[in-house]
Amino acid sequence: MSDSNQNLLLAFPTGALVISDRVNITSTLDRPLKFSLIIPTFNEGQNIKEIVTILSGLLDRIIPGEYELIVVDDNSPDLTWELACELIPTYPQLQVMRRTTERGLSTAVIRGWQAARGEVLGVIDADLQHPPEILLQLWGEIVKGAELSVASRNVEGGGVSEWSVVRRFLSRGAQMLGLAILPEVIGRLSDPMSGYFMVRRSAIANKTLSPVGYKILIEVAARGQIRWIAETGYVFRERVAGASKVTWKQYVEYIQHLVRLRFSLWPVTRFLRFGVVGFSGVFVDLGVFYLLRTLLGIGLTRSTILSSEVAILNNFLWNDVWTFGDMSRGQQGNRKRFRRFIKFNLICLSGLVINTLIVNVLFNAFHINEYIAKLIAIAVVTFWNFWFNLKLSWRVTDTEKDYSSKPKQ
Repeated sequence: MSDSNQNLLLAFPTGALVISDRVNITSTLDRPLKFSLIIPTFNEGQNIKEIVTILSGLLDRIIPGEYELIVVDDNSPDLTWELACELIPTYPQLQVMRRTTERGLSTAVIRGWQAARGEVLGVIDADLQHPPEILLQLWGEIVKGAELSVASRNVEGGGVSEWSVVRRFLSRGAQMLGLAILPEVIGRLSDPMSGYFMVRRSAIANKTLSPVGYKILIEVAARGQIRWIAETGYVFRERVAGASKVTWKQYVEYIQHLVRLRFSLWPVTRFLRFGVVGFSGVFVDLGVFYLLRTLLGIGLTRSTILSSEVAILNNFLWNDVWTFGDMSRGQQGNRKRFRRFIKFNLICLSGLVINTLIVNVLFNAFHINEYIAKLIAIAVVTFWNFWFNLKLSWRVTDTEKDYSSKPKQ
């Protein structure tokens, strides 16, 4: 280990995984930069010189003197960090961080961003499987105004070179699973497992990041304030040197990450309000049913249908004003309110069908007590009604809010 190389190392941050809204200035010689690109490494000694050389050549063409490359190495046995330090005299825009107390690609990227001076933050693998020339197109999208610019294998111009059928299946399966668990995030990304992207510092500043596994894009897209996501196609290359680090463990961690994000992003307050409104609807339903059936003598079926519909109307009005009031205020007008009511009605009616099916299956097929079966069905349908009403009935489609992929010009 060379003492001179040791002295060149960039100190790595500790503590919470939070990106500051201000660039990291550690000396009077430092200054803010336009772009900081993180290259996380572990045993990439065979590739490090080539990737630094190529990236420097590309960025010197578009933003000379306005960028930095930060290699964040997890104390590689092949001394990747030391090999990178030896490149600094030739490439003064290069910095090297050696981590000895932490491991993991995702946290390596965040630690690099914490030490970075760029207004735009990026990440690229060191193994040359991400074609470096795509960096120019990603930067072009940032210049146009995108908050997040992603290299994707699943848009026009994208693909994989020599993946097996099993690996292709796992990749697509991971995306479909993500859509089921976290649709509002995964639905905005054609390649949620991409590890090649740029993001504006301002979009993720002061957000506590909590990544799991070796991919961080989902975390950034979920927790960041990102209106405009731009995607650029690229072909994922096979390794020329070094060993692949993709294992089954990464797919398990991906699922864990999705579940953690789902619960952390779940709108608890809104759900509780929805539950209170639903509880009030039970009393409205029973009260109207008593009025129609007992006092007015209307038939059982008609009384049941009418009382249920009045309860649905009651629930809709309260939800429109209170539970989803912040969303409905962005969709003023009787026509839009009527459309929301029709959607709400259809979702609630489908919930009633699901309720009936669950009770019958649990009671008849699994011989579960009918009252317990009813409670289980109510719980399932409550989540069903809330989630689909949130995503369909009160979804903002007519206003220029953060739901658009690009801002209006």
